[in-house]
Amino acid sequence: MSAAPLRIGLAGANAERGWAKDAHLGAINALPDLVVHAVSARTQDIADGAMAMFGAAKAYDDSLELTRDPDVDIVAVTVKVPEHRAIVLAAIAAGKHVYCEWPLGRDLAEAKEMADAARKAGVHVAIGLQGANSWAVRHAAQLVKDGVIGRPLSLRVVSPTGGWGAVSPPNYAYLQDKANGATLSTIAGGHTLAAIEAIIGSFTEVSARASILRDEMTLMGSNEVVKRTCADHLLTFGKHESGCISSLEVVGGVVDVPFQFELRGTNGTLSINGGHPGGYQVGPLTVTTTPESAAQLPATVSNVVQPSINVAEVWARFAKDIRSGSRTVPDFDRAVRLTRLLDAIDESSERGQVIAL
Repeated sequence: MSAAPLRIGLAGANAERGWAKDAHLGAINALPDLVVHAVSARTQDIADGAMAMFGAAKAYDDSLELTRDPDVDIVAVTVKVPEHRAIVLAAIAAGKHVYCEWPLGRDLAEAKEMADAARKAGVHVAIGLQGANSWAVRHAAQLVKDGVIGRPLSLRVVSPTGGWGAVSPPNYAYLQDKANGATLSTIAGGHTLAAIEAIIGSFTEVSARASILRDEMTLMGSNEVVKRTCADHLLTFGKHESGCISSLEVVGGVVDVPFQFELRGTNGTLSINGGHPGGYQVGPLTVTTTPESAAQLPATVSNVVQPSINVAEVWARFAKDIRSGSRTVPDFDRAVRLTRLLDAIDESSERGQVIAL
């Protein structure tokens, strides 16, 4: 007899909007080894509506209570970044496995605290870096490892996102405040930096310029203006442990420019292309090489559409890790390393210096 599906408690579920509805629900429904058992939201009415839509058995108006539900195997944290710490720590204390959206915390101290707690508890944890875990990025990394394009020499990346433009939905107003930890640099930048490191190796040094090109934005449906304290444009230049050099431009408020990843090696080139306005990590990606490679890395999950496509890859591998005891998905320690890189980028921009890592 096959094992019963792993039961998920979704913290931050909403029947009207949100990443849990838009991405996680489709991903989980595509995987027979997973089921949404419980949901939580900031009010009981919202939680009840999500329970009906998500097909859950229970609904909570308190995410901390959800973490203590004895029938929940995995807590998925999809709330705003400032709320991550309390829910993640409560879930770990309750012995639950945890899938937390990226960024893990508002700063390095929070990320380290959660990573340390997970390590000590021995639970399985996954950080929502679905772009770096996508079929395309893992396939590209394998092609580079196999020497298809020779030794990597230089990489150029352009990573656009429709966020951090002149206007924004009201529920994204908090993304404009750097203190909340959910910014263009950490979200669009962090997701892209994770893919870069997955393919050509860790940064050994970085220089950067983080700029605020529009210091105000308007909330859609109103004339309310919000002050922006985080960058809406990011440039980084790096050197990697592989010897490869890289440049990255993260552009906010842009929906008419595709994601471009162009890697040049001693024997050829590799490209990754995408076009989702929410950022490269949200939609499908294509990988091409010159010379062409016959090697193929199969996707873990089929018949999943955007924006669930890459999230489904994380969930499938995470469930397998929990069942088998393996640890293949990006975890909280990976989140800590990426947070340190982002801190180095901030330091470089503020000081105008190259920062060694």
